[in-house]
Amino acid sequence: MKTMNRAASTQCDLALFGALGDLAQRKLFPALFQLERAKLLHPQTRILALARQEVDEEAFKAQTLERFKALLPKNDLDDAALKRFFGKVRFQQLDFGDAEGYRRINEWRGDSEDPLIVYMATPPAIYGMIGENLKGADCIQPSTRVVVEKPIGHNLESSFEINDRLAEFFDESQLYRIDHYLGKETVQNLIALRFANNLFATQWNQRYISHVEITVAEKVGIEGRWGYFDKAGQLRDMVQNHLLQLLCLIAMDPPSDLSAGSIRDEKVKVLKALKPITPDLMETHMVRGQYTAGNIDGKPVPGYLDEEGANEGSSTESFVAIKAEICNWRWAGVPFYMRTGKRMPQKLSEIIIHFKPAPHYIFDPDQKHLANNKLIIRLQPDEGISLQVLTKDQGLDKGMRLRQGPLQLSFSEAFNTGRVPDAYERLLWEVIKGNQYLFVRRDEVEYAWRWIDQVIEGWAELGLPPKKYPAGSWGPVASIAMITRDGRSWYEDA
Repeated sequence: MKTMNRAASTQCDLALFGALGDLAQRKLFPALFQLERAKLLHPQTRILALARQEVDEEAFKAQTLERFKALLPKNDLDDAALKRFFGKVRFQQLDFGDAEGYRRINEWRGDSEDPLIVYMATPPAIYGMIGENLKGADCIQPSTRVVVEKPIGHNLESSFEINDRLAEFFDESQLYRIDHYLGKETVQNLIALRFANNLFATQWNQRYISHVEITVAEKVGIEGRWGYFDKAGQLRDMVQNHLLQLLCLIAMDPPSDLSAGSIRDEKVKVLKALKPITPDLMETHMVRGQYTAGNIDGKPVPGYLDEEGANEGSSTESFVAIKAEICNWRWAGVPFYMRTGKRMPQKLSEIIIHFKPAPHYIFDPDQKHLANNKLIIRLQPDEGISLQVLTKDQGLDKGMRLRQGPLQLSFSEAFNTGRVPDAYERLLWEVIKGNQYLFVRRDEVEYAWRWIDQVIEGWAELGLPPKKYPAGSWGPVASIAMITRDGRSWYEDA
């Protein structure tokens, strides 16, 4: 009864553009199925899959089911849930540039008064065209919600163009700009951890924190995305959205409440306070890298310039390390070391908060390097939180020797969930409920681009080529030097 009451206010129609694309097949339809399996989708919710390709509905459903079998655990694919889910789905071939074809969406909707959710799993260049054709076919109502994927442009100017086009057809309150990192359970727990626990809330500032690390590492290379990635690079692809969003959630001041407006207001303040990385700071605050041939998991992998379809003269970066500084009272003097790269030794996303040691140390001088506590927030592969604390080593012969160990919380184990929901499950559920707090507001996008653009301009001014690093390593030696220069080290090197 509780699930049905919760679902009663979430009845909607969902039109998914790009239904045969990789994002829809790999992430969106599996996420929607998991929501159905959890009985969160309203029984009357309907899904219209829209794609340019000419396939019939049964072939579309068969293809989608095959992807489920390849991507989801076998135990998740119970027949009753599959039958319910595919009973909600219809497929319609549509040339997204064919204005008349959009009338079919209204035909599918009939006299429905449920909110229409439009998910554009398409290139951003055609967001405006889809919006214009939806308006021309009278598909847009005040209750319509529109989900768009990153990247919102490749610089500030192009983000203006995309957002201006969207604003012609949709109010800001209707737009849900997705950054899938914000849907991760651990990222949301940052808010609870910081603002529900006085233990951390009172110490979350420059008086008690020495520095912060944010690492998003990928084992994969380009994976057939050369055409996109070589134009974007790791700075635009990962730092502008994922890493800066994580930075904002770590560094923002307490919001007045949990409303979307309050949380996003505080995130914007962080972006506005970021110290520009001007050309004179490039050598000390920024490292660009590009991977060469190497080994991962004992297997040889090609270098960036040796990937299929590669431009042999490319200077695009596949690795970025940044020393960021926030110019406000809370974080003055606290560096935020961010790094992200492809062909790293492992797939890893984590945030490490390094607390300052006690002002007076009374234990073994040889162990003084252990004296600072660390809060480790893991986003992947195993979502959870670990607090590194010091205790006395066990044994009569140990005296007051210290040992470092974790107070650890693994979400899947502690809450006996069996599985942690995928980020897209959370985000789609919030769209269905009409909650915007996990989505990015226009001014957030634009302030992030302002900061990134001045970095790119600095690279161009100095003409600095990316530094090489072998695949399977943690990046160029210069990224180690950047943090060592401050008397610190990356967590795995400590």
